[in-house]
Amino acid sequence: MGVSGCGKSTLGALLAEALDCVFLEGDAFHSPEAVEKMRAGRPLTDEDRWPWLDRLGAAADQAVEDRGQAIVACSALRFVYRDRLRRAIGAPARFVLLEASRENLWARLESRPGHYMPASLLDSQLATLEAPLAGEKAVVLTSNQAPEILRDIILSQLRSE
Repeated sequence: MGVSGCGKSTLGALLAEALDCVFLEGDAFHSPEAVEKMRAGRPLTDEDRWPWLDRLGAAADQAVEDRGQAIVACSALRFVYRDRLRRAIGAPARFVLLEASRENLWARLESRPGHYMPASLLDSQLATLEAPLAGEKAVVLTSNQAPEILRDIILSQLRSE
């Protein structure tokens, strides 16, 4: 989880490969209308996000049912979004928040060719982001390390549980 440009997709793909499980890219579950809204520089509302979270949660639930586990890359910026995903997934869900400085995120977004999410929406995402609560048992990592190092940290924590 985290704002656009924090490295969710890269890390998620590495984790799914290491765990030999399904990787679900949250961006692929947005409606065409939501994508166009973001492309136009307009932030999504909760009403835009609910159906997206429901589709993503259902896909994650199915992947867990089929394969035992899944990795999902998704912003999950607010507690209510994470809670909605948890309820949709019929198995325990863990969240990893990738943090980075605004400057680092901006640079990543500016250098990402062909993505619909403009850097101009970064500040609205940062304003929406709610840090995980203590009871969520989320892992919080700074994404200024190599993705492979972040993957190994997460795998080590999963193995120690």
